[in-house]
Amino acid sequence: MSPQPEVVSLGCRLNLAESEQIRTLLAGEDVVVINSCAVTSEAVRQTRQAIRHARLARPDARLLVTGCAAEVERDMLAAMPEVDGLVSNYAKLDPRAWNVPPPPQGINPLTLSLSKGHTRAFIAVQNGCDHACTFCVIPQGRGASRSQPVAAVLADIARHVDGGA
Repeated sequence: MSPQPEVVSLGCRLNLAESEQIRTLLAGEDVVVINSCAVTSEAVRQTRQAIRHARLARPDARLLVTGCAAEVERDMLAAMPEVDGLVSNYAKLDPRAWNVPPPPQGINPLTLSLSKGHTRAFIAVQNGCDHACTFCVIPQGRGASRSQPVAAVLADIARHVDGGA
């Protein structure tokens, strides 16, 4: 039996949707991914806690961190002895960032996965933010606002509905 990736998702619903895609990209890999959040200091604390817990639970697996905290708190997370590497939040849906082969031609990696065991699906429509609110780290962690093409969103919705959502 091949190893299965474990993806721990912290924070927003967009992270939940992206975690399902990461899990699909990394099928068969012995890896633990912490898809982190940095919206509050408590979220960053929970990210560090999840990293330590994951290392104890799967000591031989490769442990990688992505998400907003991997951008905002990059140096601190990279210095943790439990962490084997960081994957940029901007590249986390790119198979090259994980050193895995791309999906077969004609398959959109943004719509690779279905949330297993869920009756509701999380559909990524927009990512990032163009506002520069003094209290918010989202532009720092996710970058400028960018929308998914309408056709990609509709295809993602159809796949989730076909999958039982």
